[in-house]
This record gives sequence, C-alpha cells and structure tokens, in this order.
Amino acid sequence: MNADDFPTPDADVDTVTPETLKSRIDAGEDVTLLDARMESDYDEWHIDGESVESVNVPYFEFLEDEIDDEALAQIPDDREVTVLCAKGGASEFVAGTLADRGYDVDHLEDGMNGWARIYETVEVTDYDGAGTLLQYQRPSSGCLGYLVYDDGEAAIIDPLRAFTDRYLTDADELGVDLKYAIDTHIHADHISGVRALDALGVEGVIPEAAVDRGVTYADELTTAADGDTFDVGDATIEAVYTPGHTTGMTSYLVDDSLLATGDGLFVESVARPDLEEGDDGAPDAARMLYESLQERVLSLPDETLVGGAHFSDAAEPADDGTYTAPIGQLVDDMDALTMDEDEFVELILSDMPPRPANYEDIIATNLGQQDADDDEAFELELGPNNCAASQESLAGD
Repeated sequence: MNADDFPTPDADVDTVTPETLKSRIDAGEDVTLLDARMESDYDEWHIDGESVESVNVPYFEFLEDEIDDEALAQIPDDREVTVLCAKGGASEFVAGTLADRGYDVDHLEDGMNGWARIYETVEVTDYDGAGTLLQYQRPSSGCLGYLVYDDGEAAIIDPLRAFTDRYLTDADELGVDLKYAIDTHIHADHISGVRALDALGVEGVIPEAAVDRGVTYADELTTAADGDTFDVGDATIEAVYTPGHTTGMTSYLVDDSLLATGDGLFVESVARPDLEEGDDGAPDAARMLYESLQERVLSLPDETLVGGAHFSDAAEPADDGTYTAPIGQLVDDMDALTMDEDEFVELILSDMPPRPANYEDIIATNLGQQDADDDEAFELELGPNNCAASQESLAGD
C-alpha cells in the first residue's frame, strides 16, 4: 500500500525528524516507539536502545473502523508515542488514527528510510598520527568509515555510495582536497562509494587481492597490494593484507596509529568467514582469519587503535564516542584473540548470525556485475550489517 493510498485521519499530528529522535535516544531520554511495519520487517531490523521501548503493531490493524482491542492494548496511553514505518506514509495515518482516539502521538519523518540517512562524524581523539582522523557512523546499519586529513589533503576509507556528496561537502568545509577513496574489501552489506567518488575525480583504490573475485572495473581504479602506501599530507596510509572475512580483505594502517580493519576485527567481535565461499568454505576462511589476526594485526604495538568498518548493538564506544580500541585492550577483553587456532575456528563457526539482507545482490553490485541506480542501491542496503561472527559481544567476557 502506497503512502498516498492511506485515508487521512481528522487529527493533525506532529512530525519528528530522525535526527531529533536520535538525539533524544543518545541523551538517554525515555522513548516509546510504535513500529507499524510488518512483523518480519520489524524482527529483521528496528530502532533499539537502553532507553527505548519498542512495540510492533502492523499498520493493517488500524485500517478497520473498529480497531482490535488487543492491538490498542499494546500501545501505552500514558506517555508520548512516536509512530514509525518504512517511509512515513503508514505512520502518519496510524498516528492520526490514534490521535483521534486521544493518544499522545507524533510520527517519524520518512520512517526507517529517514533513519538510514543519519550519518554522523566523531573525531578519533586518541589518534596520534599526522593530521586529524574522523570516524563516520551510520547508526541504522552500524557502518563505519574513516576520513583522515592533513595539509590540505584527505582520504576516505570504506565510503558509502549513499553519502558520496557528503564526503565532498565535508572535505570542502574542511578546506581539503579529497585525494583517495579506499575500500578494504568487497562489501556484502552496503554499496561502496569508491566508484562513485572516482567518477567525480577522487582516486579510487581497491585491494589488489580482491580483483580475482570478479571485479569488472579493476582497470579503472588503483589497486592496493600488501605494503603499498598512500600519502595524505604528512600522514601515510599503508595497505596490510588481512584475508579471512574475504580473500581480498585488506586493512589500512593510518600513520602507524589506527588500523582500519574493515570487517576483519571489530571492537566487540571478529569477522564471520562465510560470506564469500559459504558454509563449505567457512572453516578454511576462519583459519585464514586466525593467521591474519595473529600475524598481521596483533603483532602491531598494543597502543595501535583498531577501527572496524562496522559496529553492532553489542559494541561499547570509547570515551571519545568512536568505536575504536587499542589492540592491547582487545587482547585483554576478547578471549577469541588468545585462543589456539582450533578453538578459534570452533568458536566463530558456532553462532554466526543470519547473513546480511540482499547480500548476494550487494556483492554483485560492488563487483560491478550488476547495476543499481541510487534508489535501488539505497533499498538494497537497508537493515543490519551482520558481518561479525556473533550477534553478542565477544569482548569483556
């Protein structure tokens, strides 16, 4: 049912922007949400938080003249309720219907699509390399990216296509030239922005080791092999080959201070190993990941920061608000990093979450094997990332 097809209730309801809702949740305010999407959509992906109470009553329950008492009984009538849906049409109708019945309600502008357009920047204050390092955070999917800038130049690591214009605007406002757009691997949960930025004059960089997966546009971009370096002002970004999550997975050491690990290691977990070769190839990939972590990542100084390409609801931010942590802290907190190889493989194969939604289409799009316009690309990547080996935190056990 399209937004324009919903009848218009008599009551007017206020609209709350996604940014305002996010700020209320971040401030620890008690927030009550009525999610009017279908139960399957809600179960796959919904807004959560320590101070959030979320109720799922699908919009069709409100289309009848006599709304079922059991549906109404789920909705608090002693506080403000924010109604949301996929795009904002159904939620406006449901909110108006409830307002007609005396409920204190508003509705979320643009629904979960609007929530997915929130993209925040936080400075990594513990970064001690040349220049300044920012972490981009997309709370709807847990996607993370990194912008390092120094002496008039900048590079973005793991950019999202949906925010191509944002990177260029941010660089312009910082007074720097966006020199490089760098991917750590062929992503399975979002559409990469590297090609879009390359088409606008930014030098696109993909791992050399990822080309054999069937990348169709490799000749158009720069490929990064293990040990290759890219200069951004006085900062140096070094490619560090770390296969496991994928065969092409390549981390980037930003001026010897932060290792952008892509989906190899997160602050709360390690990578899942099954998205490239499936369940049959997962054990070998897990062993490859173990070797990468032990020989290429954990061999770095303990104070080196780790910054993954994602965070989950189980992740705890650092004091500066970024999802980064020193290697030494991760070794202390995450038993998986001190296990022997067989224990490690058994652990990460034991409790993998569902694969990301639309991951096969997303991979094919990122390989250049199929096309998606901007709207189709945005729709493909809606939902959680699920790139870690566990839905629960492996740190702090």
